[in-house]
Amino acid sequence: MNFVDTAVVKVVAGKGGDGKLSFRREKFIAKGGPNGGDGGDGGDIVLVASRNQNTLAAFRHQKEMRAEAGEPGDRNNRHGKNGKDLLLAVPVGTIASDTDGNVMADLTEDGQKAVVAQGGRGGFGNAHFTSSRRQTPAFAEKGEPGDQAELRLELKMIADVGLVGLPNAGKSTLLSKVSNARPEIADYPFTTLRPNLGVVDVDDSTSVLLADIPGLIEGASAGKGLGHDFLRHVERTAVILHLIDAYTEDVADAYRTVRDELKAYRSELGKRPQIIVLSKVEGLDEEIVADLAAQLKKAAPKGTPVLAVSSFSGQGLRELLFTLKDAVTTARTKAAKAAAKQPDTAVPVLTLSDTSDSWRVVRKGKHFVVTGQRIEQFARRTDFGNDEAVQRLRHIMGKMGILHELRRRGVEAGQSIRIGSSENDGFDY
Repeated sequence: MNFVDTAVVKVVAGKGGDGKLSFRREKFIAKGGPNGGDGGDGGDIVLVASRNQNTLAAFRHQKEMRAEAGEPGDRNNRHGKNGKDLLLAVPVGTIASDTDGNVMADLTEDGQKAVVAQGGRGGFGNAHFTSSRRQTPAFAEKGEPGDQAELRLELKMIADVGLVGLPNAGKSTLLSKVSNARPEIADYPFTTLRPNLGVVDVDDSTSVLLADIPGLIEGASAGKGLGHDFLRHVERTAVILHLIDAYTEDVADAYRTVRDELKAYRSELGKRPQIIVLSKVEGLDEEIVADLAAQLKKAAPKGTPVLAVSSFSGQGLRELLFTLKDAVTTARTKAAKAAAKQPDTAVPVLTLSDTSDSWRVVRKGKHFVVTGQRIEQFARRTDFGNDEAVQRLRHIMGKMGILHELRRRGVEAGQSIRIGSSENDGFDY
């Protein structure tokens, strides 16, 4: 399976079922009362984060996902069946955004769920509208349409450590030696064509999740090589591990190349805790290794650990694992403290434009257009082919003050009043 870490998909929640217009008709009962049942609610579209998913390949060909519609109500006050929610499994680390770039869901934990499109509410049957003043309502509501959205899904792997370096630095070999991952390994550049995740057991009580990011080259942040597609997977890592081939002509320059590409992609990545590791040191004199390490220390920020390892012989791997453990623990602790200090912004600040009861009347040529969240919701549920249903909508508009505003603007008998963007939702004054 090819690795797919972005996808665009259209999601359509289920339509609500229509309410039933019905009257009781039984032997010896000449005029029974209304008994039309309510329609069922439409199903939601729900994203579910799953550790069993590692790509977004399932969304590559299926570009539209639809939830089940609610069933209509029936006579004898029978409620229509609710539509089933459509559960879409996505990898942990998936972000769902709308076409404007607004994040609708950020799934960071296994089993986490997020509703990205809500099903339409079922319409009320005529039995719902029975009252002392309206004993035989001869109308029922239509079900609301479900939400629709075009989602951009983007996978950003969540790992404790991001393993980066130039092509052929030995990242896949190191990952295979210290974790349970089995990436493809070969003696040519760009062997790794997809990020690989591995669980590293440091000791009996501690494990670290390590992500091998495909080889970066100079200009990766601008789209060169494979880096442009996979740099996003470094964003969520707590610690960055730079792997440098000891046989590189200029190890300090190799380190600076990768570091600069990370900073060019996201400036905050330059401040992320990092560890530098010289790889393939088996057979090299200690003096040579010490000299290479000194060059890297000079190029790196002060205090950056510089280690030397050999994945082939196992030299230095144990020290590396405990260094990773300490760095990850420190980074996660700092992040938790910083998050605790952040002000709580969960309480929304409401203004008049935020309330669902707000509305607006605009004159367009010979007709008027009424917009507003709540009044448009009522209009979508109105059967405009039924005079009683339209009369109920007029009554609602009167209570909301909309009819008064229409009269103030000079509406005349016979003029068309449209509600919302649909030309079908409207009536003549």
